[in-house]
Amino acid sequence: MNKQISELTKIAIFRKKEIRKTIHKNEWWFVVEDVIVALTDSVNPKDYLSKMRKRDEELAKGYGQIVTPLLIQTAGGKQKVNCANTEGIFRIIQSVPSPKAEPFKRWLAKVGYERIQEIEDPELAQKRARALYKAKGYPDEWIERRMRSIAIREELTDEWQKHGIEESKEYAILTAEISKAAFGITPSAHKKVKGLKRENLRDHMSDLELLFSMLGEASTTEITKSEHPQGFTQNKHVAKRGGNIAGDARKKLEQETGRKVVTGSNYLGKGSDHAGDVTDMIGTGEELVPQKRKELGE
Repeated sequence: MNKQISELTKIAIFRKKEIRKTIHKNEWWFVVEDVIVALTDSVNPKDYLSKMRKRDEELAKGYGQIVTPLLIQTAGGKQKVNCANTEGIFRIIQSVPSPKAEPFKRWLAKVGYERIQEIEDPELAQKRARALYKAKGYPDEWIERRMRSIAIREELTDEWQKHGIEESKEYAILTAEISKAAFGITPSAHKKVKGLKRENLRDHMSDLELLFSMLGEASTTEITKSEHPQGFTQNKHVAKRGGNIAGDARKKLEQETGRKVVTGSNYLGKGSDHAGDVTDMIGTGEELVPQKRKELGE
């Protein structure tokens, strides 16, 4: 299987400091400024890095090869931010006079090793996800549905790739089409209803929301397999039809019960005090895909 990885922003935690990371060329790349803040508590990491490069001429010479601008989720949306892989971060740390440097090196090596393990054994990522969901207080039944939703999502994005979908924004738009048809709102609007910001939407869905989300995506997958749409326009039409199947079922249930399926309930504050969702903290397999399995629309 092609192991090119979608560039999704995740959150790692070092001593209660958030460090954003993303998969690039099949390995973790870390936001350099986040690392500097974690090690130095600097309020102006950009200035700190500038002064550091002036002090270390060798670092300055090779800095362009060490860092790479990658798309990272920021408060203002996705933006290109300087990132470095494990080797690059190790080099930068050499120029940081901080007592936290050695513990950080050990932490970084552990994060990188776990990533290698998950590439070699994709099931390991799901096992870790199950354990973290459990630790955060999610019910067993919900965890099983969440893991099943990941598998359904993977199958759908596999089909999208086979049928000509390549760009990240196309996956996001197709996901939004399914969501609008299934729930009557886009994923971004759904997150607002739940009071979410950077959190993963599906990690905060109720049982019913997950079920209808799965129905919409599974239906889209089956229609795609049957009709073989090609390119973005045809796949967008199929995505809407697949979402409508879930939407019709949702409306029928709401009519019968008198209650809305989409609710403001979420899992914020439940379980442990990890800063970030389970799928922010480790890979679950949803990001292990060739420019696909996008959670960009979530």
